[in-house]
Amino acid sequence: MTIARYSLIAASLLTLAACGKQQEPAAPEAASAAPAASAAAEAPATTGGDGTVKIGHAAPLTGNIAHLGKDNEYGVKMAIDEINDAGGADIGGKKVKFELVSEDDQADPKTATTVAQRFVDQKVVGVIGHLNSGTTIPASKLYSDAGIPQISPSATAVAYTAQGFKTAFRVMANDAQQGKVLGDFAVAKLKVKKVAIVDDRTAYGQGLADEFEKAAKAAGAEVVKREFTTNQETDFNAILTSIKGAKPDLIFYGGMDAQAAPLKKQAKKLGIAAKVMGGDGTQTPELIKLAGSDAEGMISSSPGQDKVAMPGGKEFLDKFKAKFGTDVQLYAPYCYDAVKVMVEAMKKAGSTEPAKYLPELAKIELDGVTGHISFDEKGDIKNGAITIYQVKGGKWEVLEVVGGK
Repeated sequence: MTIARYSLIAASLLTLAACGKQQEPAAPEAASAAPAASAAAEAPATTGGDGTVKIGHAAPLTGNIAHLGKDNEYGVKMAIDEINDAGGADIGGKKVKFELVSEDDQADPKTATTVAQRFVDQKVVGVIGHLNSGTTIPASKLYSDAGIPQISPSATAVAYTAQGFKTAFRVMANDAQQGKVLGDFAVAKLKVKKVAIVDDRTAYGQGLADEFEKAAKAAGAEVVKREFTTNQETDFNAILTSIKGAKPDLIFYGGMDAQAAPLKKQAKKLGIAAKVMGGDGTQTPELIKLAGSDAEGMISSSPGQDKVAMPGGKEFLDKFKAKFGTDVQLYAPYCYDAVKVMVEAMKKAGSTEPAKYLPELAKIELDGVTGHISFDEKGDIKNGAITIYQVKGGKWEVLEVVGGK
């Protein structure tokens, strides 16, 4: 999930909308480096007297992308349950078990900062999340101030790791990488010459659309229309009617599946012949469910390998389905790996204290379900793959994989 520029802690966050309740704001410009970790964050963080250690998870668990939030939560839970069921992790000569503390940030920036402060107050030792870029970015300032490591499994906006916070990491490629691959693919492989771009004005949607536009123009395409909507809209007829007159070869949508599905359906109803393309927020089983037969031909990217092609993909998918009774939507494997990476850093440091294991996290090397994981100096995953898909016969099929090992 992923995922262009207001100030991180501006008062406008109180009024701007986001998924679920309010619109997610655009990503801020790079912020200053993180202050020193607080004494509270450096203290041992356990629950009650049982010695279990708290790991926080935040995502939208209500609203129109709750299916993605629950998918993330399940991925985190699966990893924690596996560790606990095996007797816990051996950290500093002691067996340590973990408690999942999961919060609903409603895909809303203001709520996300409230959730982040709650995690700080509860002395969680790390956070997996948030899902959206527009929630991950404002929350990251609070984690940085408290010295709490944060690994996002899905926030792809470049601004997240460009802030200079030493506590911020992500386990999938960012939008600069994804947007370039999409723009290049549209021109070189799909042979499009004219493109129209629509984005939902969230940090993720607008950020990805900006990167796509940059790459498409550099490859020789002409942008004939640039429109925007919100992440709550479902009626795109006015926008699409305007786009139809410009006769683009392709419509790029920056946003999530809940809007991409009706946009795709309405484009077909209006007789628009242009191909429709999106990013990882649209590459879900839910899009096919929502759009039905009109999903046919939709082209989307997703950071990482195809789920089945991941090194541990097949086994993970089978275990996930058996445990939760549902298929993986999108980011669950990355959530699972994020937990394993965080715990591995604790093992190497011999401590669950954030200040002690954070240096080990920065230099981690781990082969996970999704592939090899290591981070660059900003906290971005090194050599992240991007996969391009298309809906064919009611299923997502791989068209091309760029990057990765």
